[in-house]
Formats: sequence, C-alpha cells, structure tokens
Amino acid sequence: MSTSEYLSSLFSLEGKVIILTGATGGIGEALAMGLGRAGATAVLTGTRQEKLDEVCAAICAEDGKADGRVLNMRNKEEIQPFVDGVIKDYGQIDVLVNCAGVNLRLGLLDFPEEEYDRIMDINFKNVYFLTQAVGREMIRRHTGNVINIASYNTTGMLGGCSVYGASKSAIYALTRSVAVEWAQYGIRSNAIAPGHILTPMTAVNWNTDRADYLRPRIAMERPGKPEELVGCLIWLASDASSYTTGQLFNVDGGYLAGGSPWHYDTEYDSKY
Repeated sequence: MSTSEYLSSLFSLEGKVIILTGATGGIGEALAMGLGRAGATAVLTGTRQEKLDEVCAAICAEDGKADGRVLNMRNKEEIQPFVDGVIKDYGQIDVLVNCAGVNLRLGLLDFPEEEYDRIMDINFKNVYFLTQAVGREMIRRHTGNVINIASYNTTGMLGGCSVYGASKSAIYALTRSVAVEWAQYGIRSNAIAPGHILTPMTAVNWNTDRADYLRPRIAMERPGKPEELVGCLIWLASDASSYTTGQLFNVDGGYLAGGSPWHYDTEYDSKY
C-alpha cells in the first residue's frame, strides 16, 4: 500500500453525506471547502441561497460534491422538513457538523432579552433540536458522527461575551451527552473549540487596541486562519478518529496553554 493509499484509507470522506450548518460564515466556508476536497458529499446550510450557491460552485469547480439548502436556525419548524429532505435525496446522514453561530458583544447587565433569545436559539436551542432530528436517523442506521463547533469561550472568557460563552459551554455539554447516550448506537460526538480565528465576525478584535491585549496571550502571537481548523475537522469526520468521542479539541495557537512567555534567561537567545 502506498503512502497516499494509506492516508486515504484513514482520512478520506468519500461516500459520507455530511451536513454542515453555517456554511456561509468565515469559518463555515473554509470547513465546507475542506469537506469537499476530502471527498464528502457536503450538504450546506445558511440563510442566503445566493451565498450558498457560491460556496457550492467553488467546491464543484474542484470536482467536489455540494448541495446548498437554506435553513433558518432560529426557526425550529424548519428542522424536521430539512432533515427529511436530506434523507429523501441521499438516503443517509453520516456526519452532522453544527457550525452556525452568532455573537453580540455587550456587558452582562446590558443584554436585552430579545438578543439573548436570538443568540441562544441559533447557537444552542436549535442545534439541540437539529442534533435530535439527525440523531434519530443515525440511531436507525446504528452509525453516525456529530461534530460541534464550540469556542475558546467554552473554557475561557472575554468581557462582553456572557451569552455567547454560555451558549458555547452548553454546546460542549451537549457534545458529552450525545457521546454518553448514543455510543450504544455506534454514534460518536466531539467538539472543536476555535481560538481567536480571524473572520469578519472577529475582525473588530484585530482592528483595535484589543489586538495589543490578545497577541501576547497567544503563544503563536497571531490570530488563526479558518483553514487551520480543517485538519481537525477532517480527522474527526473520518474513520481515523473511530475511538474518539466526548472530547473538546482546542485549536487556539496556544492561548489556553498560557500565551507568550515572559522574559527568562537562556543561553540560546544569542544563537537563534
């Protein structure tokens, strides 16, 4: 067996039907491209068909397979018809990637209820019910894989992210619940926690003096790129991670490890 054949046997997503929500966001689009390049049939969701069509066209231009379908993660009533449609057209759902998410940076005392509801609906409530709907199909087939996109705020916290952080902490709790309850049906569940990834949603952190706060706290002293999350996703979506479930994987450039060190004496300073 050649090296390429061996790696393909481990990491290829050929034959897998994978739903990815939030596929038109900064992180979601990069993940969608990665799934397509790894051979998956990617069923992509978002709120704008035009943007979904653009992402699908980019995947298909590289001989990938993609299908864009509008799904409003605020509306629970859309979930079951969406899942039924995917099953009707493809006959199976092998992997669900819950990536859709929104944020609003406000102080804890400033949050209006309607914004609380909006964030929790999209980031957690309807992720829960989409996972429930897809889970019924996976249980029927006794196989499946749920991958949730959590956040650095699952573990750490920044000011103004109280509701977002709460929703992402809930996502990790859901990840563990699925792992524990559905392992008996051959279903795995894991979460990826991106650190400070440069996207349109997070650009505000890097265009202001917040960057001076963040850089020294990241061991690699830079924001991540959405594409740097793809490798972890492909590993979790593939059979290479077949004994991995209930875990949270921080892809954060070393933020949670402790950031850049303070000055310390070393003879190697002058050599490298």
